[in-house]
Amino acid sequence: MLTLAALAVMATLSLEADANASIRPVQVAPQVAQTGEPVRLEDIEVTGRPLDTMILNFVDEVAAPARNRGLARWDNRVCVGVANLRNDVGQYIVDRVQTVAQDLGLETGRPGCQPNVMIVAAADADAATEALTQRRQRFMMGGSGMDRGETALEQFQTSDEPVRWWTVSMPVDNDTGLRAVRLPGDCRLECDKPITYAPIVSTRFASRLTTQIVNEIIQTVVVVDVDQVANVSTQQLADYVSMVVFAQIDPEADTSAYASVLNVFDAPETAEGLTQWDLAYLEGLYQAQRTLRSTRAANREIASSIHRAHSRLNSAQE
Repeated sequence: MLTLAALAVMATLSLEADANASIRPVQVAPQVAQTGEPVRLEDIEVTGRPLDTMILNFVDEVAAPARNRGLARWDNRVCVGVANLRNDVGQYIVDRVQTVAQDLGLETGRPGCQPNVMIVAAADADAATEALTQRRQRFMMGGSGMDRGETALEQFQTSDEPVRWWTVSMPVDNDTGLRAVRLPGDCRLECDKPITYAPIVSTRFASRLTTQIVNEIIQTVVVVDVDQVANVSTQQLADYVSMVVFAQIDPEADTSAYASVLNVFDAPETAEGLTQWDLAYLEGLYQAQRTLRSTRAANREIASSIHRAHSRLNSAQE
């Protein structure tokens, strides 16, 4: 059971950033990164293949969709809840995550809404994660193509990282928005006939290249180990949480070659918050079509969308 001990620990976190800060690139010196330093997207002057390759490599490194599915994103209202945080710190994180959601074109829930993004802080993160998993076992292992599987769930429970997360997504019909997979407990018509269990999807056309089934994130749980986040600012923590909430990020991704908020626990000086890599990735993901069957082709389509987002971010900054 979660305790109030986390409240005392989190009291050391200071509000170092403006709570009304809008989502924007972190300002950095316009120098090309030297060898061995993380590459900043805004520092890349070349066009064409080199930039395209770097973006695609970034997508391949960080993307972690559900098993046998394409990358998912939120397509509905996001309601953020927090537990075991001091009121001012918790409110800052909620406000920041909601600001990122709104900048991505998502709706945010009003106070009192049922959270589908739950951020839990704990002094004993392992115990908190185990308790969450046991209480929500059925939902966290939602169904076919909705999560990353039992091995990933075990890693979520035993991770020693400062922040860990678990995302559940839903395959849906891109035309109707209705879910395209059966959930445990579903029963339609005659329940003794398995063929009647699954939803029926009317296909517009048959294609080996494209699909009308896309994936939506429907819930994310984030657990913060308060003993390991004291070396980052509240803004860095909130932006890190935002990144893993709005994209399916691989917990084992090696992003050290890129100037990303995903590196702040190893190198807090890397970023004050979401960087252009992060912003372009999120904007590209939320503007991509995601209707290609091939995982590689789908990643390339998202990478192209990220490239366009990078151009827009650069133009806006100039």
